[in-house]
Amino acid sequence: MKILFVCHRLPFPPKRGGKIRPFNIIRHLSERHDVTVCSIARSREEEEEGRGLSAHCARVFVGRVSNGVQAARMLARLPTREPSSMGWFHSGVLARRVGELLRNERFDLVFVHCSSVAHYVAGARDTPRILDFGDMDSQKWLEYFHYRRMPMKYGYWLEGRKLEAEERRLAREFGFCTATTRAEWETLNGYGTGADTDWFPNGVDAALFTPDDGAGGYDPDQVCFVGRMDYYPNQECMDDFCRNAWPSVLAKRPSMKLAIVGADPSPAVRRLGELPNVTVTGSVPDVRPYVRRSAAMIAPLNIARGTQNKILEGMAMGVPVVTSSVAAGGVDAVPGEHLWVADRAQDVADALVALASDPARRNALGRAGRERVLSHHAWTSSMQRLDAIIERRLALWARDAGTAEGTKR
Repeated sequence: MKILFVCHRLPFPPKRGGKIRPFNIIRHLSERHDVTVCSIARSREEEEEGRGLSAHCARVFVGRVSNGVQAARMLARLPTREPSSMGWFHSGVLARRVGELLRNERFDLVFVHCSSVAHYVAGARDTPRILDFGDMDSQKWLEYFHYRRMPMKYGYWLEGRKLEAEERRLAREFGFCTATTRAEWETLNGYGTGADTDWFPNGVDAALFTPDDGAGGYDPDQVCFVGRMDYYPNQECMDDFCRNAWPSVLAKRPSMKLAIVGADPSPAVRRLGELPNVTVTGSVPDVRPYVRRSAAMIAPLNIARGTQNKILEGMAMGVPVVTSSVAAGGVDAVPGEHLWVADRAQDVADALVALASDPARRNALGRAGRERVLSHHAWTSSMQRLDAIIERRLALWARDAGTAEGTKR
């Protein structure tokens, strides 16, 4: 089968949230199908780094964009009904390439990951299509409204409303859509578009994210947070944690240390490194050593949609994860059994002190977390679910095509 796959971030190497899911889908589909990937890159470095994707599919076409031009495209859409997000992910070069491919070749399936690039295949109405929303992005933008200051908060609200309307329109247009979690799927179904929908979870590479082999052990006074620090939900999370929970941790256990690990920290995040026992690392070659040497990994996010890959990776490494209920909602795990869920700052602080003070409890929760990842978040089982979804989509398309042909007669 020939598949055209369009995604919003060049998914190689798969080392950030927006790249992990599409990469694993592409790699899986390419085992049995001819997959052509179309995506964008935001720098020459990203494009060069992304060339490695060609080893995992038949062809790769990239449209390189500049952030300055993309920002102008976003601004141009402010007075229109079109979400500004569509401007951020638009490349004229890529649009022409996708158009040429659709005109000159016959594809058996068009698969789009992320609504922000659905416009590239708007004309492919004679081919079965699947739109994998992943997360329902509109709901995240609407959540920003509660955390941003005036007047920007109303900009996020407007974008969220425009995106929600666009998500509804796209669901009706594509007719078959998927999401990352049951919660995101329920949001999608709640739109009442009449589209066929389903969901398949994110997985984790449990052979890469493994527990410590025992040689180095862990530091009971060390905790860490992992995530890109140019991403607002991560920034807000760490600011809130350091202001409201970290002082309580140090009051009970003054030797505790926090490592904030992630690329491109903002100036405000870097200033958190001036707080007692807090280190802001910036970009690191490998986050795994930081997680493995920690008594716990924290992810007390206030703004979270879909699956937080950092939680899956921490659990896969056998390190207990202390997270918020909103972030835990994207993981198929039982609070208290596979991970520690706490929302109040004091409860988060108490959880960290408890895990640092009780090695047996820490290790038991870590083992249970890894076992849950292996049983419920393996990419193999997720991709089996995707295969069934694709078969269902093709069967529905064939049925509808047969009905249409019969009507003509």
